[in-house]
Amino acid sequence: MLSASPAYAADDGKASPNVKLVANIPKQAPFKTSEAYNTDLAFQGDYAYQGNFHGFTIYDIRNPAKPAVVSRVSCYGAQNDVSVKGNLLFLSVDESLSSDSCKASPRSTADKVWEGIRIFDITDKARPKYIKSVRTACGSHTHTQVPDTAGTSVYLYVSSYGPGDAYPGCQPPHDKISIVKVPLDKPTKAKVVSTPVLFPDGGTEKQDGLLTPTSGCHDITVFPQKNLAAGACMGDGILMDISDRERPKVTARVTDMNFAFWHSATFNNTGTKVVFTDELGGGSSAVCNKEVGPDHGADAIYDIEDGQLVKKAYYKIPRYQTSAENCVAHNGSLIPVKGRDIMVQAWYQGGVSIWDFTDSTKPAEIGYFDRGPVKPRDLGGSWSAYYYNGYIYSSDIQKGLDVLRISDKRTDPAASVRLKLLNTQTQYAY
Repeated sequence: MLSASPAYAADDGKASPNVKLVANIPKQAPFKTSEAYNTDLAFQGDYAYQGNFHGFTIYDIRNPAKPAVVSRVSCYGAQNDVSVKGNLLFLSVDESLSSDSCKASPRSTADKVWEGIRIFDITDKARPKYIKSVRTACGSHTHTQVPDTAGTSVYLYVSSYGPGDAYPGCQPPHDKISIVKVPLDKPTKAKVVSTPVLFPDGGTEKQDGLLTPTSGCHDITVFPQKNLAAGACMGDGILMDISDRERPKVTARVTDMNFAFWHSATFNNTGTKVVFTDELGGGSSAVCNKEVGPDHGADAIYDIEDGQLVKKAYYKIPRYQTSAENCVAHNGSLIPVKGRDIMVQAWYQGGVSIWDFTDSTKPAEIGYFDRGPVKPRDLGGSWSAYYYNGYIYSSDIQKGLDVLRISDKRTDPAASVRLKLLNTQTQYAY
């Protein structure tokens, strides 16, 4: 197994005094090329799972200061958003491929293409087995695990968007999600069981500064204990009642003239707030600068009041980045501190930010880790940053896996919270 790097290069960046980089595992073959982007993360027991446009990696994190690679699985497909459940691993593929094979090639306008969900058996972490694929309309940009009430199956809420007349299986309008049901004892029987239309009126189609009109969702986060979900759906932010797992119902909907692309959502620990992110520029642009300002490409904090979303404030990292650094709000998770709302979040080349939104109207950063620009200039930075069992894990697009530790009286109580599973789009109260 490959172990963590013992030393760090000069471009490993700056950090606040309370944040320390404790380990890094760089990308290695077959994911060493700059086009092999590292993506999302999931955790289970002593293992971390990292998606990559070319497959996924499993790490042993029993010693977070010395994580080790258990296996790297080559399986091409954008973005390979990842989640885990028991002995199953799920990958999202949002790219028209020649087949569902891991060796498939891109084929955007052919008559017969595949995109959707791949399922692996990870009983043997060193030798994962590809066991099933499920084709979904417009593929799967991201997916969200939703447990059934009996505990015998898991649903995958599949978010996808960007329909086009030239795309087989992805014809407009596309104002829906796909719901895949996976029987846990017979995962090869997984199939699409419903495709609920969330925007029968078409969603927000016209708005100054809107990146693209609503035509599906980018990401959905669920809070199963409250039968609640929050959707970031391009031009709209929504709340849903998921009491009937196969027939979610939109209960609240909001748009924001400062948002270009509703990207993701995170509940606070009591399910009374939602942090929505705006991916202005699609993740490849430099928008963390004075010209763009603090209210664009940022987070928006919404309180849930009488079932409706009420905006309280914006949050954006307080450090300007250079024009060579793609930077915008991206994936994060809660740091489990009782009585407080604290989040760790990726900002691409803006680095990793730890911030407090306990007072919804006055969010403030309490720590950060920020590398310099990627050289040669390329898409880079932290795709996702999540807190798991005392440490922050950051999936860096080009640099590999980073492990950070924050030592601060405001976050120290979180170290006593131990989880057995973390798929961040499936939130449970700590």
